[in-house]
Amino acid sequence: MSVNRATTRTVPEEPGGVRTPLCGRDAELAFIEARLDALGRGEGGIIRVEGPAGIGRSRILAEAAAAARRRGTRVFEGAADPDEQFVPLGPLLGGLLFGEEPLSDAGRLRDLATTPGRRFWLLQELGDRLRETARNGTLLVVLDDLQWCDDLTLLTFNTLAAGLSSHAILWLVAVRGGSVPSGVRTTLDRIRQAGAHELTLGALDDRATARIAEDVLGAAPGPDVRRVVRRADGVPQLLVALLGSLREAVTIENGTAGLTAGPPAPPEIPSVVRRLGRLSDGARALVQRAAAAGGSVTVALPAEPLGRSSAALIAAVRESIDADLLVESGDHLVFRHDLIREVVEAGLPVSPRQTLRGEAAEPPPGSAASPVGRPGPPAAGAPAGATEADRLRTAAAELAATAPGAAAERSLKALELTPAAAPERPRVVAETIPLLWQTGRAAQARELGAAALAADALGPEGEAHLRLALARLATPFDFSEAVRQARAGAALPGIPLDVRGRLLAVLAVGLSISGEHAAAEQVAAEAWETAAAAGDRSAEATLTTVRSAASFHRMDLTEAFRQAERAAALADALGVSTSLWVPEALWHALLANTTGRSAEALAAADEGIRITREQGRTAATGMWLMTRSRVLLEAGRLTDARADAEAASATSEGLPPGNLSDVTLRYVLMRVALHTGDRRTARAYAAEARRMRNDGAPVVRHFGSWMLALMADFEGRPDRAMAELDEVMASPAANRPAYAGLVDPADAPVLVRLALRAGALERAAQAVALAERLAGLNPGLTFLAATAAHARGLLDNDLAPLVRAVRLYEDCPRPLARASALEDAGRKLAATRRPEAVPYFDTALALYARAGAERDAARVRRRLRAAGVRRRPSAPGLSGAWPELTAAETRVVRLVARGLTNRQAAEHLSLSPHTVGSHLRRAFTKLDLTSRVELTRLARHRDSGA
Repeated sequence: MSVNRATTRTVPEEPGGVRTPLCGRDAELAFIEARLDALGRGEGGIIRVEGPAGIGRSRILAEAAAAARRRGTRVFEGAADPDEQFVPLGPLLGGLLFGEEPLSDAGRLRDLATTPGRRFWLLQELGDRLRETARNGTLLVVLDDLQWCDDLTLLTFNTLAAGLSSHAILWLVAVRGGSVPSGVRTTLDRIRQAGAHELTLGALDDRATARIAEDVLGAAPGPDVRRVVRRADGVPQLLVALLGSLREAVTIENGTAGLTAGPPAPPEIPSVVRRLGRLSDGARALVQRAAAAGGSVTVALPAEPLGRSSAALIAAVRESIDADLLVESGDHLVFRHDLIREVVEAGLPVSPRQTLRGEAAEPPPGSAASPVGRPGPPAAGAPAGATEADRLRTAAAELAATAPGAAAERSLKALELTPAAAPERPRVVAETIPLLWQTGRAAQARELGAAALAADALGPEGEAHLRLALARLATPFDFSEAVRQARAGAALPGIPLDVRGRLLAVLAVGLSISGEHAAAEQVAAEAWETAAAAGDRSAEATLTTVRSAASFHRMDLTEAFRQAERAAALADALGVSTSLWVPEALWHALLANTTGRSAEALAAADEGIRITREQGRTAATGMWLMTRSRVLLEAGRLTDARADAEAASATSEGLPPGNLSDVTLRYVLMRVALHTGDRRTARAYAAEARRMRNDGAPVVRHFGSWMLALMADFEGRPDRAMAELDEVMASPAANRPAYAGLVDPADAPVLVRLALRAGALERAAQAVALAERLAGLNPGLTFLAATAAHARGLLDNDLAPLVRAVRLYEDCPRPLARASALEDAGRKLAATRRPEAVPYFDTALALYARAGAERDAARVRRRLRAAGVRRRPSAPGLSGAWPELTAAETRVVRLVARGLTNRQAAEHLSLSPHTVGSHLRRAFTKLDLTSRVELTRLARHRDSGA
């Protein structure tokens, strides 16, 4: 982890070098002075300053820090930066460890901050140092721009503020008003509950703006100047920029400033330019289009000229609103301030400006363009005489597929308008839960459902709807809980046929993903009958996936693929909002990956991430990232796999990572650690694997067992590795994984090696028999034939099948499996024909090195030395200018060094911003950098060849 020394900052001067006195904030400053007086009496606490962009939050913090220093209070100032959120704890540590007067023992704290796995001790020692400092005097800790803080900074701030509440420490934090990430909102809720004082900054009044105008212009503003000044809407940042543009256009007569000509051209406002520059291409185009249209545009209107669907624009709309550039107004998007619109429009070249203005003309009467905005007239489809709650529910249902965030807000509003005793309330709750989950608010969804389920006089039908929603919610997190909720709901008497059919379908899929295959098939048979009687196509799509999983378990992969493709096509035709569990295409991608069709799986994952991100379906995006991390692992792209796994972890909000994370993220990160020789990380995930061994879902226990077996082998304990697999190998055949405890066909040779080292010949033979059976049942899949030949060659210590495996692997996109076969063939040859082994080892070494598997590459180099050949450690495919970085990290670093934001780099590379952040975090650590400025300098030096 790299600590950002650049996060401590001063408030910049206004345009033209003008630093105006702080006007119009007398009440706020008096309140802060009173809290500083209380701090002097030993009373700490928290002050939260909130307001929109440009309102003067940072200036208030700077004045507070100056007032504190005048009192002799020690001040630590830190701030977050939207472009450096990948530096964990950077905003807080920047103020505590790198300020003018850092905490005592800052060197040790910096070492802890940059050492992986030491965050717990860092938190403890930070608390100790702050307590020690507070005993010698009062402290003010300032943290600006909370909305851009990383999750670890937020957690540390919460923990320290709560743990040190009895000390003379005043925490002063500032956050932008309006939309903020859910983690920030949770932090704000917690400090409010802890008694934080709140200061909300609003627009300056006319008297204050007149005083600022007089300070800047040197005379009281005349009527024409006051008219121009009002265009700033009382926002200090806009006001000062506007006044700066007037200084050369005013004359002073009789102590009054007046304009010599007409209104000035729009001023340059650097903060607006920066915010616009941070936007993705789609969001920037939307904002520029709105500027050209005169400041007001519907969401649907830009879709056709921009070549994007309205659904694809949802993310761009949200981004432009989050940047404080646009706001919703009825069914339109408008600029927060007209002055911002003028600045954006002025930045457009004349020709593009005219083109956009023409395209943005209002559509003719009868146009199909339809806005997506706040609730207005009754939604289409709402019955005559419907209540406001009914209209909101109808609108939510219509928006669910393309704008789940907006749909969730309407559904929550409908819930507020529905009385607690109303018979339809459980149904409204059940409609709201999946919308909250899809948009990353799983904890809120779970709490909402649990509270509704505990209500009196619920009734069987209301309870059934709630349990169906909770079962769907639990499916990715807790396989056993999903089964419990669905089973309890399906057992309720007198519930509608379609609801029972869906409960049975979710129960079947829950049993299937849990690894209870026999029970899943039994429930699926009953669910098919019920769904057919109810005519429910959504249940049919889910049950078709269960059929595919059953075929996979029976090793009939041709049928498994056929059913998976049918399920994905059916779900696609029905629409995403009807899916009962997770995107059915996820299963198809995992199935393709498991059978060696990595390119197909990766393409599906990329498309899934793109679509769900555009639609704002946070939960589905996270699941696709998990899936892609697994695909990248098997494709031998270890750095990318780790980055995607870390990115998926970063997007998990509301609930602790659950079963789906166990069998994807944790598994991937442990395998990467083993391939790279990262013992500390591997041990951390081995501890997670021990927890997984006690899970209620058989599949999670199987993954945990296999991970522990791999760890034991890593530590040179083959007997222990075999013991870890005892439960899996002895489990009932009906529920045993198709590969005898393995999680991928390519692991059959790995198990054979483990068993042979432990002298467990029966286990080795069992693995070979299953691999050969799987290949025999699916003769069209070369990857399975290669795996079977590899396993057989190891068991029989026979060169011929090993060489055959090497040849078969050439047509498979599994470089690590191929490298393993090459290494095993080389090892066999080296015993008697050493020169012939060298080409096998060399190819294996190149494959391992390209994948980033340092531990495997080191092992092959040792084999080459034993064969009389020395190969220097190298990194094929990496840039000579950036030898410390992987190819993926180099691509990201070069884009960021050119000035692209994380979001822009992500768009350029077809990655998620979280994945880009993960690559940057590792690159900064390897390069010992702390800011983008340092990176830009280094890139200029290295890439120029200087």
